[in-house]
Amino acid sequence: MFKSPRFLFTSLMASVAILSSSTIVMAANHENSTSKDRVEVAFVLDTTGSMADLIDGAKRKIWSIANTIVDIHPDADIRMALIGYRDIGDDYVVKPFPMNKDIQGLYGNLVRFEADGGGDTPEAVNEALNTAVRKLDWDEDSNTQRIIFLVGDAPPHMDYANAPQYPEIIEVANKKGIIINAVQAGEDSETRDIWKEIAQRGHGRYIPIPQDGGKITIIETPFDNDIIILQRRIDETVIPYGSDSEQSEVRSKMTLKSAAPEAVQVENSKFYAKRSAEKEVITGGGDLVADVRNDSVALDKIEEKQLPEDLQGLSLAQKQDYLKEKLAARAELEQKMALLIKKHDDYIAEQLKARENAPAKADSFDQVVTETLREQLK
Repeated sequence: MFKSPRFLFTSLMASVAILSSSTIVMAANHENSTSKDRVEVAFVLDTTGSMADLIDGAKRKIWSIANTIVDIHPDADIRMALIGYRDIGDDYVVKPFPMNKDIQGLYGNLVRFEADGGGDTPEAVNEALNTAVRKLDWDEDSNTQRIIFLVGDAPPHMDYANAPQYPEIIEVANKKGIIINAVQAGEDSETRDIWKEIAQRGHGRYIPIPQDGGKITIIETPFDNDIIILQRRIDETVIPYGSDSEQSEVRSKMTLKSAAPEAVQVENSKFYAKRSAEKEVITGGGDLVADVRNDSVALDKIEEKQLPEDLQGLSLAQKQDYLKEKLAARAELEQKMALLIKKHDDYIAEQLKARENAPAKADSFDQVVTETLREQLK
């Protein structure tokens, strides 16, 4: 699409303003961050062998779930946590990943989860739920919405001496304003009774789904390939910086992102394009272009050795000019991406509307989570 000189000049001047007025913008961002709504979601996930298919589906739809939150609260501060659990005697009992706005990092952790162990019941449900409620760093602001999805197919151990049990854990959750939803995979009757009780006590929903997590629906669109190609051009504007390990982490995230299935890459691009809060090609920081634009770092405060080799030895003015070019290029690509995502979403909406005469029951993991979030985040 042809861009007028006025548009390009405006984009360039916006980039200059970002670089030259960091103190003012940082103050404004601080003021906005104190009033911005926060959404915190924790997935407490049974990772024993019987959950293999469901976990595989979750890997493919986690960005779709994140996009549901963005669609409802585009300017929200979104944070997620992941807690895997098995049982005593397995490789681990509880494996937690903390509440964090680095959704890209959470996706990486989820991808590395493999279902294994188990083979009997009960499982370490109480221990995992206790970790989620008591040990995650939940925000205490009254505007923050806090939601847990407990996902499993086996009941908790109630026979461990001096161990926390779900009734008293849920009392703590109620005091913290945490909603607990219970998603049951399979049809075990004991699990069903306890999951229903957990949801009732936790002011959430009891949601039964098939053992395999249900059929994951992916609607392909004529715009998917263009989105992926354009995203690669945006990715080329990323400049890793920081320590060697920090730069390596950024590159690893970029590699993992590009290696994901195409449908996952499209959902990832949607998350990036539609957020109106911090704009990050990858979440979690470490991209010099995004961090300078978001005023997470001041260019003149970065040690020379933490910059990429291309920027080392340049004057501050030269570094600023280099970043201005990257910012202007990214801004133009983002405009194109926004148009593509709009076409993509319109196409999906048309496809879903055409299916309204024969609506399918929402019984897959991603569908029930999406439906629940839409209900609870209104």
